Amino acid sequence: MLTIVVVVVTGLLIVQRLWLTALATLAASITGGLIVDFVKAQVNRPRPDIVEHLVTVSNMSFPSGHSANSAIVYLTLAGLASQVTEHRATRRYLLIVAILLVGAIGCSRVYLGVHWPSDVLAGWSFGTLWALAWWLATARARRAIGGERHAFGTPPADPPPDPSAS
Repeated sequence: MLTIVVVVVTGLLIVQRLWLTALATLAASITGGLIVDFVKAQVNRPRPDIVEHLVTVSNMSFPSGHSANSAIVYLTLAGLASQVTEHRATRRYLLIVAILLVGAIGCSRVYLGVHWPSDVLAGWSFGTLWALAWWLATARARRAIGGERHAFGTPPADPPPDPSAS
């Protein structure tokens, strides 16, 4: 599901000609996911066995990949969108929705019996810090290059027709 969200949003950003935001969205999502997988393999913590798992799982427990990756994707999207969105209410809405999604996904992992609460907390922590780092890096890059071509809702004007082409 997160892959679909990233692909769809990146497509929208490309259509809107928000090249820096599209690139940052892809880079943050891909690199963050790779780091989570690497840490899981290094820590190699088994899943909880206190209760029966309500879903089938096959890899290690720490950190929670669902918690980390949802924080990476949803918080990065909200943060990067805040840089190219004019209205404060829209920025707040996006951040609130992202926080609710990330919270619900993390809590569901404990409820399903497939993660310890510390796994989820570690995933949330990493994902939040990763999103914050990408928000900051993208803001600095945007400042350095003089901003994106435009913000959502104000697409660049089409060039005037060439009178000599008639």
